[in-house]
Amino acid sequence: MKVLWLVSITIPAAAEACGLHAGEVSGGWLTGQLHALTNRPDSPFLTVCSVDSRTKTALTGGKGGIQYRILPDGERDTFTVLLRAEKPDLVHIWGTEYPAAAAMQDAALALGIPALIGIQGVMGDCAAHLCDGVPARYLHSGPVAHLIERVVPGSLLDSMQARFDALARAEADLLQKARYITGRTAFDKAAAAGLAPGARYFPCNETLRPAFYTEPTWQPRTFGTAPVLLMTQGNYPLKNLHTLLLALPALLKKWPGLVLRVAGWGPVDKGALLRPVLDLMLPYQTWCARLIRENGLEGHVQYTGPLQEQKMRQAYLDADLFVLPSYCENSPNSLGEAMLLGMPCVAARAGGIPSMMDEGEGLLYDPPGDAQRLADALAALLSDTDRASALGQAARRRAQATHDPAANAGALLGIYKTITGEGAV
Repeated sequence: MKVLWLVSITIPAAAEACGLHAGEVSGGWLTGQLHALTNRPDSPFLTVCSVDSRTKTALTGGKGGIQYRILPDGERDTFTVLLRAEKPDLVHIWGTEYPAAAAMQDAALALGIPALIGIQGVMGDCAAHLCDGVPARYLHSGPVAHLIERVVPGSLLDSMQARFDALARAEADLLQKARYITGRTAFDKAAAAGLAPGARYFPCNETLRPAFYTEPTWQPRTFGTAPVLLMTQGNYPLKNLHTLLLALPALLKKWPGLVLRVAGWGPVDKGALLRPVLDLMLPYQTWCARLIRENGLEGHVQYTGPLQEQKMRQAYLDADLFVLPSYCENSPNSLGEAMLLGMPCVAARAGGIPSMMDEGEGLLYDPPGDAQRLADALAALLSDTDRASALGQAARRRAQATHDPAANAGALLGIYKTITGEGAV
């Protein structure tokens, strides 16, 4: 069986095989699933394709028994040429919202090649909740900011909302044409049923980055008066850093040395001269910085900058609790990684999160924007280290099953065989 993957990023192995600089890339779940699948004796012949504007010509390379194709554009005609040359039995499109996904789907359908659509996020829900909780004055930017944005990209929330709305429409158009869909949660299954009622849905869990399957794991400890909370993303409002910032003052009354570490870039400050421009162009970061000042959180919020795999793993191990207050997620890799390491976790009951972590494996609070309920959930674990440790161990057991590489590779291969007619229907 020959299977061609289309992925939304150029993964490190593809960059290396084709002579491109890997850069700051993500997609560890792709690498994990790829390696687990190709390590099987019954593995299909795999070609992994991505679109990368850094190249002006098509690049080809091989590594570890996998063929890689990096294309300069994601046009339908380009994919038609590729598919005619590769002659795959099945195309697996990872992700629903990027333009190349729709072009590949159209090219495959026109050639009579079955296409399996893998849902990653659910963009319709992400767009609906992108700016929840943000004051109105930060949501709309004036003509000066938009003029500057044409020259220097910023993070204007109205522009971001327009992009998310467009991605949601693209996702809906793609799924309406889909015959085969794979996902991981009750949340994405319901989304698929609404947008593609005639499609067949196949469940298949994710395999995460290799480092998170290794020892040592998170070790139980006494939290004391200076516990460390970890959040892995805080640069746009969907991730809901603002509610966590509003929850911290209540916690500091009992744990005065508490620190929140955010894995990513913090608010930018280039001095008094540029500060008004940066405030204008980065409204969410500006608001979060204001919340930090107004709530006396200076010194209690630390931004680590972006972290690669091993340093990110260490950041989990160094923290006491993992926090995921997002307004919407499908199956966040960050939560899976924290659970695999055996960390105590507090998360919003939103999107697909309850499909990953149930009561007894972590604490879920609701609604995501309720700072008091978030503070209460965090305080419940900070006050009871035995309970926190027990939940972390239960989370690890759950994650070891959910993210088992061999089981997930077997499930994915079974999906491929079913679609291509090589297995039982």
